[in-house]
Amino acid sequence: MSRRTTSVIAALAAAPLFIALSGCATASTDGGSGGGDETVRIGIVGKGDPQWEPFVEAAAEEGITVELVDFGSYEQPNPALAEGELDLNQFQHIVYLADYNVNSGEDLVPIGSTAIYPLGLYSQKYDDVKDIPKGETVAVPDDASNQARALLVLQSAGLIELKSGGTIFSDLADVDTEKSKVKVTALEAAILATSLPDVAAAILNNDFVADAGLTFDDAIAQDDPSDPNALPYVNIFAARSEDADNETYLKLVEIFQTNEDVQAGLLESSGDTAVALQTPVKDLLASLEKVEKDTADQK
Repeated sequence: MSRRTTSVIAALAAAPLFIALSGCATASTDGGSGGGDETVRIGIVGKGDPQWEPFVEAAAEEGITVELVDFGSYEQPNPALAEGELDLNQFQHIVYLADYNVNSGEDLVPIGSTAIYPLGLYSQKYDDVKDIPKGETVAVPDDASNQARALLVLQSAGLIELKSGGTIFSDLADVDTEKSKVKVTALEAAILATSLPDVAAAILNNDFVADAGLTFDDAIAQDDPSDPNALPYVNIFAARSEDADNETYLKLVEIFQTNEDVQAGLLESSGDTAVALQTPVKDLLASLEKVEKDTADQK
């Protein structure tokens, strides 16, 4: 793995992803009958998050026993799934899964979306992105993964153009300065909030929004869940490729996506920032294929 790819994945591990370790054993599903006293082991991180209790209860009402397996680090759930110690996991977005597949040679696949956690552009000077004058400076995080995503947000907002069109590996060198409305500078994520008075606007990681005396509603631009550039950052349920059409697993995805109590818990656990999604699986798979190619090209 290249040093750049390593830095990307290290940063991704700190992003808001959701997973579950309480022992490992092969699950007792029957391979996809679609119901009836089955046990499904799902790897997560954060078993205490409020979406999981109603999820387990709703699954039980459908005759599916869900065993949450809570892991202490992001490195564990994918190998456990690949080795058959889990049936599903739910902790990662497509970028993270793509890197795992490329580096391990495995073929884990998304079978459903959960949510995206928008990355926002904030300003103390302008109330609308359209009000930012040409030639002003906008700040983005200097770490690789957040910088790439921030640049995609700025491109979607019409403030810059990226020479490559934008990928998960975009950096400042990809900004087409002649075609862009604003200049872009990179600063350490932790100081972006305090730097807002000195720039027209800045992309703030969710953890630092409150430091600037702002709320998430103050964002003047953010990831658009319908934008293809945001798709790699959608969190997913992952399965082994041979289980992609398992009816029981797909039923669990449906429960997660449609149960009101589960969705309320998801919103609560994210500090009201999560945008719940029901992205078509074919779109998730297409995104995974593209990100895997981009990731492999970085090796």
